[in-house]
Amino acid sequence: MSENKQELQVAALRDGTVIDHIPSDKLFAVVQILGIERLTSNVTIGFNLDSKKLGKKGIIKIADKFFCDEEINRISVVAPHVKLNIIRDYAVVEKKEARMPDELHDIVKCANPKCITNNEPMSTFFHVIDKENCTVRCHYCEKEQHREEIAIL
Repeated sequence: MSENKQELQVAALRDGTVIDHIPSDKLFAVVQILGIERLTSNVTIGFNLDSKKLGKKGIIKIADKFFCDEEINRISVVAPHVKLNIIRDYAVVEKKEARMPDELHDIVKCANPKCITNNEPMSTFFHVIDKENCTVRCHYCEKEQHREEIAIL
């Protein structure tokens, strides 16, 4: 299949956001973190698409939705090098890369079963202590977790 025909597998987007370079095994975690399943706008999800950089990748196209930086940075917990393209009138007007924030609120579950967040109805709150390797520390019990140990709420 020619490269041009491969691009036609996913329809063009007039206005919205394209989230690209998502590792295939993290695609549905990104959907969950951003709450995409609750959107009423048109959403296209590509899964296990060929990628020179990743081997296989996922892509999400969302019509008429523009995420703030805080929302986008949340996905860096599971997919650190995701790229975003902001589309207006069928043209890319801005490119962004997800960046790990300094703090995570209501994204990660604490792994400590005795932590207050697992025993009381309250929000989780983590400090990011290593952005490159995604090491986080619970604000309440100080339990540290690494990317491979993190459970998403």
